[in-house]
Amino acid sequence: MKNKHWARRLFALAVFLIVIGGAASLAVGYVLGLPARAKIGNPPNDLPIENVSTKSESGNLLSGWFIPGKAGRGVVLLLHGVRGNRLAMLARARFLHNAGYASLLIDLSSHGESEGKQISFGAYESLDVIAAVDYLTRKLPNEKIGIIGVSLGGASTLLAAQKIRVNAVVVESVYPTITNAITNRLTMRLGRLGAAFVPLLTTQLKLRLGVTPDDLRPIDKISQIGAPIFVMSGTKDQHTKISESEALFAAAIEPKEFWSVTNAAHVDLHNFTAKEYEQKILSFFQRNL
Repeated sequence: MKNKHWARRLFALAVFLIVIGGAASLAVGYVLGLPARAKIGNPPNDLPIENVSTKSESGNLLSGWFIPGKAGRGVVLLLHGVRGNRLAMLARARFLHNAGYASLLIDLSSHGESEGKQISFGAYESLDVIAAVDYLTRKLPNEKIGIIGVSLGGASTLLAAQKIRVNAVVVESVYPTITNAITNRLTMRLGRLGAAFVPLLTTQLKLRLGVTPDDLRPIDKISQIGAPIFVMSGTKDQHTKISESEALFAAAIEPKEFWSVTNAAHVDLHNFTAKEYEQKILSFFQRNL
C-alpha cells in the first residue's frame, strides 16, 4: 500500500510538471512570435536616403530606406536580425555608400515600421526578401544585386533561394535548422533539461504559423542560392554554434567563402570588428558585383 501511495504521488507530480512545462512552452512560443515594431523616425541627414515601401507576398506592407549609389557599382539589400529593424544595418549602409554601392534597408514583416501580426523565424519573412529583390530589379534593372542578411535576415534569404536572382550573398550567424536554433537557446538557459522542451516549441509552429520544422531548414536551401555566397559566424556564438555554421557552409556550392570571427558571440559582426569586416565585404562585392 505504501509503495502504491508513493507511486500515485510521483505520477501526480509528473503530470503536474508536464502541464506546467506545456503551459510555459506555450507562453514562450507566444512571446517569441510577438511583433517587434518600433518607430524609426526621420532618416539621418548624412546620407541621401529615400523613404520607400513595397508590398510583400505575405500581404504586409514593408517600410524601408533606399540609398542611391554610383551607376554600375551594384546595389545591396540589407536585412536585419530578429527583433531588430533597418537601423541595425545603417552602419553597413554607410560604408557601402562610401564605396559607391546603392543599398536598400527594409524592416522585415512584424519589425520596425512594417506590417505583420507575428514573427515567423524566416517562413514568411522570406517573402519579404523576394519582394525587396523584385523592387530593386524594377528600380535598378541594370545593376547587379547583393544581399547581406544577419541571423533572421540571412535565414529568410536562404529560405527564399529558389525565387530570387541575385549576384552575391552574405549570411551572418544563420541557424541551419529551426530545431538547432531552439535547442541552443533552451540549453543556454536551462542546461541539458532544455532539450526536453524542444518538441513542445517546435510543435507550435504548425498551430501558430502554419509551417513545420521542415519548412525552416536554411541548410537545405543554401545550395539553391545560385550566386557566390559568403558565410560568417562567431567562434563563441552559442545561439548558432560555429560547428553549425560550418555545416551550413559545407552544404553550399562553389563559389563560396567562410569567415569564423574569433571570439565573437551572437553579436553584430560589423560592430565587433569593423575594419576587418568592411575589408572582407568590400573585397567580396568587388569581385561579384
